Amino acid sequence: MTSAQATSAGLSRNTARAWIAAGRWQRLHRGVYATFSGQLSREAVLWAAVLYGGAGAMLSHQTAAELAGLTDTPAELVHLTVPGARRISPAPGIVIHLSARAREALHPARLPPQTRVEETVLDLVDQAGSLDDAIGWVTRALGRRRTTQVRLHAALTQRARIRWRRELTELLSPDLAGLMSVLERRYQRDVERRHGLPGGLRQVRVRRGDRTEYRDVLYEEYATCVELDGRLAHPAETRWRDIKRDNAVAADGGVTLRYGWLDVTARGCETAAELDRTLRNRGFLGARPCGPACPVGRGTVGPPPASVRRTAPADKRTRTGMSRRSAAGPARGPVNRSRRNAESLPT
Repeated sequence: MTSAQATSAGLSRNTARAWIAAGRWQRLHRGVYATFSGQLSREAVLWAAVLYGGAGAMLSHQTAAELAGLTDTPAELVHLTVPGARRISPAPGIVIHLSARAREALHPARLPPQTRVEETVLDLVDQAGSLDDAIGWVTRALGRRRTTQVRLHAALTQRARIRWRRELTELLSPDLAGLMSVLERRYQRDVERRHGLPGGLRQVRVRRGDRTEYRDVLYEEYATCVELDGRLAHPAETRWRDIKRDNAVAADGGVTLRYGWLDVTARGCETAAELDRTLRNRGFLGARPCGPACPVGRGTVGPPPASVRRTAPADKRTRTGMSRRSAAGPARGPVNRSRRNAESLPT
């Protein structure tokens, strides 16, 4: 309750002061009181901050991310956004943000008042210390199904200024929705094709007992999988599931490499060099550097001897136990020519 609300309810300032002195009420911020004694709940702390902010104030940034389920750990400080035309004094435990778009950013229904999920994500992106962290907030929101690619792209277009705009625009490009992700497309272009690496099979369906799993990229001839983790698209809680998948690949004689957004978009040559070394050990004849400074091929003597080179068998059925196209029906998601199915990984 604010002092103004107490006065409108018929309580005098002297009464409020007496109750605070007696320990029946608690003073949380200037002009904001808890009308009870004892421990404050998280909800009470957040409401107190909003009441202190006054008209148009809303929870935002890390605090709004907490309420939207984008983060699992509450921040020590409460982040509050107020209309840009207003000025309020700093308060202990509260971080004040000013916004000219406060009215548009406010979620129409959620309480305590807070920014929309899309606005929350873009606020955190704008404050991110690195591109990796920025992409992380986007992929987490998408991976936890708190918003959609289309909504985030629409919110992005409403911002006159924001960091990482070019990268975000590409990541959220609507014409790629439902098709191969931006990360997969960049991997194919900047890692595989640019360095002469073999083209892997995309979104391969694999049966494990009674479960169906998918491999992002499978180099079947070389028993090598590549999983593309756009960090946020693969939340931290899926770590053990990923480990089990990697272990299953290893049990079948294969190997799994995992790469994130920056591994593909900013360190494509280093990623290609590592993949090249892995595939060479399994019979690949070798990739090519994309330029004088490219590390692909450095430190290698040449292609492996003919005695250890792998060659593809004439009949793929002997490798997978079935044809590449599954008879069980279409794979999950949109179908494209690069999608294949496999019963199990080759040994």
